[in-house]
Amino acid sequence: MAYVLLLAAIHLRVLLPPELENWTIDVFGFIPRRYDTTLLAISFPGGAGAKVWTFVTYSLLHANLTHIVFNVLWLLPFGSALARRFGTVRFFAFMAVTAAAGALAHLLTHEHALAPMIGASASVSGTMAAAIRFAFVQGSFLSFNRGDADAAARVPALSLVRALRDPRVLAFLAVWFGVNIIFGAGSLAIGTDGASVAWQAHIGGFFAGLVLFSMFDPVPRTAQDAADASNGS
Repeated sequence: MAYVLLLAAIHLRVLLPPELENWTIDVFGFIPRRYDTTLLAISFPGGAGAKVWTFVTYSLLHANLTHIVFNVLWLLPFGSALARRFGTVRFFAFMAVTAAAGALAHLLTHEHALAPMIGASASVSGTMAAAIRFAFVQGSFLSFNRGDADAAARVPALSLVRALRDPRVLAFLAVWFGVNIIFGAGSLAIGTDGASVAWQAHIGGFFAGLVLFSMFDPVPRTAQDAADASNGS
């Protein structure tokens, strides 16, 4: 909930005068061209510092109300379970890391793009990937047999190896990647301003969330998963 309130508070920037709002997006949005080292490089507001902080700050900005609502609707089921499991500090750190992974994926695929990328979609994708490491375990939040929300969020997670052998996880991955490929191939847009979906950033955040989950997870694994750890995180 704290993360959602933070996004909502930051979105109040739309009340700023247009020139100041545009400056905010230029300073805190992720612009791949900012990292261009050629002689034709363009100077952007924020200077050298923006090359660092925009890997995370872009994820706290949204284009419009539709954009932020869309992300929050996906964040509520997956992000809430993850926040209960990780605690506040770990959760915010996880969101920053997956945002940075999404920005890196976007940079690698849009090296000279001038358009700023904004939105929490990469981090939201990361929460979805992390959550499926424990979501289908008996007693967890996507299980048909579960207890209260706190207990459901703290069931032992699957190792990455076991997760990738679970048919339900594989089905989830197939649907998730299929939807993102369709979005990318069709250049579908979010909201009313025609902003295209940065689906490569989604994949970067998702992959980071799936692989790096164990670095943040405070819940001990089962003995079987501990044995699997030598084959996957």
